[in-house]
Amino acid sequence: MTTAPSHPPHALPAPRIGVLGSYGGFNIGDEAILTCVLSCLRAQRPDARLVVLSRDAEHTRAHHPDADEVVPWEGVSRNHVLDVLPGLDLLVLGGGGILYDGEARRYLRLVRAAQTRSVPTFAYAVGAGPLTDSEDRDAVRTVLADMDDVVVRDEESRLVLEEVGLEREVTVTADPALLLGPEPFTEAMMRDEGIPSGARLVGMSVREPGRAAEKLDEGDYHALLADVADFLVRRLDAHVVFLPMERHDVRHAHAVLSHMTAPDKGRILHGDYSPGQVLGFMRHLDVAVGMRLHFVIFAALSGVPVLPLPYSGKVFDFARRLGAPALVGVAREQAGLLLAEVDRMWDEYPQRRDDLRSRMRELSAAARETCVRCGVVLDAIGATTGAGAAWSAGPDDAAGARAAGRAPYSAEPRPLHA
Repeated sequence: MTTAPSHPPHALPAPRIGVLGSYGGFNIGDEAILTCVLSCLRAQRPDARLVVLSRDAEHTRAHHPDADEVVPWEGVSRNHVLDVLPGLDLLVLGGGGILYDGEARRYLRLVRAAQTRSVPTFAYAVGAGPLTDSEDRDAVRTVLADMDDVVVRDEESRLVLEEVGLEREVTVTADPALLLGPEPFTEAMMRDEGIPSGARLVGMSVREPGRAAEKLDEGDYHALLADVADFLVRRLDAHVVFLPMERHDVRHAHAVLSHMTAPDKGRILHGDYSPGQVLGFMRHLDVAVGMRLHFVIFAALSGVPVLPLPYSGKVFDFARRLGAPALVGVAREQAGLLLAEVDRMWDEYPQRRDDLRSRMRELSAAARETCVRCGVVLDAIGATTGAGAAWSAGPDDAAGARAAGRAPYSAEPRPLHA
């Protein structure tokens, strides 16, 4: 006769997963990425302790309740951050364009520190380039070579890593924000923004040149976008709403407004909105024209006819995958050609609706694949440590977790409309 043990077996601890990226409220696109990465990790390992390494810890604590712990990594002592790393079971280098000149080495110093402490590392649909600085190139080439898996969000990034000399398999998926779910943007919020009810609305995104777009001439592209805005005001009898995706975008939106012949038809969103609310606002638009990558992604998710204005490789790549017109860049576009493309986009959109829907399904599926690959890495870690069973989702959750089908993910792109 056997008897039950007097004490239950000791439960293995849930994994501690660190997430490192450009988080802290500086950019709506980066915050959307963090939302989706945390949701993926929660779906893969419901009991995991998720530790976000943030540039502004207070902002992240206030806006990302899925994070169990937030650790500042800017403006603090190096030891403060390094002390966190040995307790992690995995460090995820969060998605977004963080591997570029002047920034790559900062993130990769922490990744290397984790690796030297035997912490597995995973690159979650990152963006790369431009990379011309020798120190950044060396860091990318050496640190990524030792990561457990490297996933990039676009073909442009894969080519950049190849050119840098990275000799390992790199998987191309899609931007994590393609899995963001919308939150309501109510009529009361529209009134607070001074946006007229019942009017046709054109969304526009304008950004500062910055390191990703250093060759942009401010005067030229401000005037060019003002021409586009005025054209759409006349063509559609519309109001233009500028969506700042980053705080510096506000100044450039004002500059475009100052060049318009109908500035009274323009508005700039001034509220502090979550990524999901910005995505919800997109559903009020009739057409979108813009520079910021995540503005274009949000518009496409919402089924809005959108014309990307490429200023860098990541926008060119997404425009290509979206089947958008192959513009040669904001700085070199002539106004007449650009206005013709805007006009054609509006006229041809009903015929392109099904194609866009199909392309967005493919892009969303590619974004989900990153989550699946992260789960494979977690499985391997669990198998090595003997914690695999304790880390796994329940049997009823496994399929859904592997498909990353938990909120705020949307299983399908948003319904398209004319």
